[in-house]
Amino acid sequence: MELRQVAAVAGKEFRDRLRNRWVLAVALVFTVFAVVIAWFGGAQQGAVGLRSTEATIASLVSLVIYLIPLIALLLGFDAVVGERERGTLELVLALPITRLELLLGKYLGLAAALTASTLAGFGVVAGVLGAQAGRSALEPYAGFIAASVLLGLAFLSLAVLVSVLASDRARASGLAIALWFFFVLVFDLLLLGLLVTTGGRMGDAAAAFPYLLLLNPADVFRILNVFSLEEVQNLYGLTGIVPAPLAKPWLMALVMLGWIAAPLAAAAWRFRSR
Repeated sequence: MELRQVAAVAGKEFRDRLRNRWVLAVALVFTVFAVVIAWFGGAQQGAVGLRSTEATIASLVSLVIYLIPLIALLLGFDAVVGERERGTLELVLALPITRLELLLGKYLGLAAALTASTLAGFGVVAGVLGAQAGRSALEPYAGFIAASVLLGLAFLSLAVLVSVLASDRARASGLAIALWFFFVLVFDLLLLGLLVTTGGRMGDAAAAFPYLLLLNPADVFRILNVFSLEEVQNLYGLTGIVPAPLAKPWLMALVMLGWIAAPLAAAAWRFRSR
């Protein structure tokens, strides 16, 4: 594998997103939602305006869980199948480039666009926090932004896998939306339904319940941020659900990296075999 070829494809993908204003549009969406939610997040408690860093992160966690996976899936679902439908995939593969180089280059280019828009979007809140609370407030917020980027990259990997597996763009878009519904909305409802139907009495299986959360990158992101700051832990009330072995940010970060690598590796294997 030649890194020069990968970098060339990645650069083209990134420039295409800049040219069609995709990065700017998503950055504006992130900025508007982040500022509004951070500013009015405490309205129910009778407080308006930016509060502590912990409260700001707690307000933005739900935004990230709903919005970033959707944007990542919509960004990458046609990365491969779109080229195939337009008839340009065979033309590109006729050039001196391997399928692995093409796929990795596309992913890195899309990842750079998603990362740039995320950093730009949340950077406005970071600037306000830094001016209001000082540089020390930026450290936990920087960790939150890094976790948001990892969540987006994980769902982008899933999107690229869908793009490789699907036979056309319509099926790819349907699968992408289905993945969003499953991981963001349905997965936790299924776990809660399991608890309710069993009355919380699952014997030894109850000990494995928290580890089922690792099967969902959105829950991994939630745990990563909930256990990074004490005030966020208390606000979400998950300290009694997630055991101490999982309450380690570095461990959750490794799990998230696994969510990035595994679908991408599966996509590369499948793409090479087609």
